[in-house]
Amino acid sequence: MENLISWDDFEKIDIRTGTIIEAEDFPKARKPAYRLKIDFGEEIGIKKSSAQITQHYELSELVGRQVLAVVNFPPRQIGPFMSEVLTLGLPDDSGNVVLAAVEKTVPNGVRLF
Repeated sequence: MENLISWDDFEKIDIRTGTIIEAEDFPKARKPAYRLKIDFGEEIGIKKSSAQITQHYELSELVGRQVLAVVNFPPRQIGPFMSEVLTLGLPDDSGNVVLAAVEKTVPNGVRLF
């Protein structure tokens, strides 16, 4: 394997669980995407994210779903929208994003280790 990192490097990446509380179309995105509001609990609060997940998910099925996200990247401008966290996913065989998620419900804001 190339690009091995140390445990200290891994600990710098803050990946947390959050629950999607709002999802809407993002028609001004360059690639099809949704705008999400995700609740990461009391410590982090509610953050916004742009997610290119339109191939596998309908807006109606996203609210209430727990996701994983990197919460300590700087905000990133996506067209007219400021994305505050990186919602994590994996590509399927066609390259469409499948959300990375937890198997059982855990508290919002719990850190991945």
